[in-house]
Parts: sequence; C-alpha cells; structure tokens
Amino acid sequence: MAKKPKPPALKVIADNRKARYNYLIEDTMEAGLVLTGTEVKALREGKANIAESYASDEQGEIWLINSNIPEYLKANRFNHEPRRRRKLLLSKRQIQKLRDGTARDGMTIVPMKLYFNDRGIAKLEIALAKGKKVHDKRETEKKRDWQRDKARIMRERG
Repeated sequence: MAKKPKPPALKVIADNRKARYNYLIEDTMEAGLVLTGTEVKALREGKANIAESYASDEQGEIWLINSNIPEYLKANRFNHEPRRRRKLLLSKRQIQKLRDGTARDGMTIVPMKLYFNDRGIAKLEIALAKGKKVHDKRETEKKRDWQRDKARIMRERG
C-alpha cells in the first residue's frame, strides 16, 4: 500500500484570534498581497500584526488597512512604511461577492490569517463577517467553558 504524501504545512505569520470571538464568520477566501521586498523579508522573519486591521472596498479594489509589518532591520533607506495600506489581489467575482456582502447590514471584511503557502507566496485569509452582540459573545464563552469542562471530566474518568 502506497503512502499518501502529506500536504506541506502552511507557515502562519500572523493570526487574528479575536476575530472569531468578535465576529460571526460567514465566508472565507484567500487573497494575495501586493508587497515590497523589505515587507516580504520582514514577514519571513515572522513579524506582522493583523489583529486591529480590516479590509475596505475603494473604487473597485479591496485594500488592507491598519496592518502592521515592522521595518526590516537590515534594509536602510529602502525600507517600507510599517502601517501602509496594502492592495489585496482578488478575482472580479470575489471582489463582487465581498462588495455585495458589505452592502448588507453589519457585514465587514476581516483578515483572519497571514501565511506563506506551499509555494512560498504570502497570502491573507479574509472573511466576510457580521459583528456579534454582547449576548452572542457570552454564549460563545459558555460553549468554550463547557467544552473545556467536558474534556477535563472525560480525562478524569478514563
């Protein structure tokens, strides 16, 4: 019996862990990023923050706003601006889907994960999401606490 080759693991650079807590995720998709050389080198060092960033539709293009890729220390005057706006590379169909989603009430485009794919290209996983209310967040906390307690009880009983 031949062994199946494992798919290569993605190298996650930045993860927006609060997004699943603050938003109800409806649809996710993968987008490319327009980056400069020093930004790619800084990402390869594993330095980035997308926790407070969001994506916006402007004149038919989707832009990543408020993401932080710190300066690459070994680059001198050719360095990039850490919090600059970065264009997302999406197909026309994907852009239209995001536009339609944000036109509806309460929907927003949230970056979920920044990573290098198996070919070594930087990708951003974005989601079309709706903001949770306070009672929804409490319900999420209750479910998470119950899952943790259930796992603890199962370990104790054998």
